[in-house]
Amino acid sequence: MKYIDFEDAFSAARLNKYRKACGGNAYKALTLYRHNVKLCQKIYGVLNVFEIVLRNAINKHYTFVFNDADWIFHQLQKGGMLEFSTHRNEVLQSINEMVKENKYTPDKVVSSVSFGFWTYMFTRVPFRLGNQSILQIFPNRQTGLGQKAIFKELQQIKQFRNRIAHHEPICFDANGHKSLVYAQTNYTLILKYISFLGYDKDELLFGLDAKPDRVMNQISIL
Repeated sequence: MKYIDFEDAFSAARLNKYRKACGGNAYKALTLYRHNVKLCQKIYGVLNVFEIVLRNAINKHYTFVFNDADWIFHQLQKGGMLEFSTHRNEVLQSINEMVKENKYTPDKVVSSVSFGFWTYMFTRVPFRLGNQSILQIFPNRQTGLGQKAIFKELQQIKQFRNRIAHHEPICFDANGHKSLVYAQTNYTLILKYISFLGYDKDELLFGLDAKPDRVMNQISIL
């Protein structure tokens, strides 16, 4: 395919930022585009694992705190920890659909709610109503790192995740120059929270083609 055909497939607007970062070189622009896709694939695999272990840790914690395997549903009710959650209607709608289809289980609720729901758990209101106990899921967290700082960093991870999920580039700086600072910073942050949760990253990610170092090196020398 010619470059103009790729423009037709991906849109000129999308490819122009890559071409500009490569000094107008069409071949390098397409190569950088492909490298960005590969980088997103590898990091998204790590994000997938992190999201699962985070939500399972939170679910296990509050199942114990409330002595209730169905705590999400009950805490969404009036007077519950999640009564005023911005995700309340969304989750209740999902639960109602499961009930109608006779497929409702607490485990299905845990796996169906969004990553944003889990990061919301670290905001001030649910943190307080949950007996300020949720930080216990991070046995290896840095000393002095509190609720506000953890919420801010989890929000950063969520925004990074959403950028990848929406097929946005992660290989540029704010000025459109080729840069790996953004990707590397967030990748390191994800690994940090995997460690906070008490896991060895190499053991947890064993067998996954999830190390982005090679792709990052290809981008840096392009």
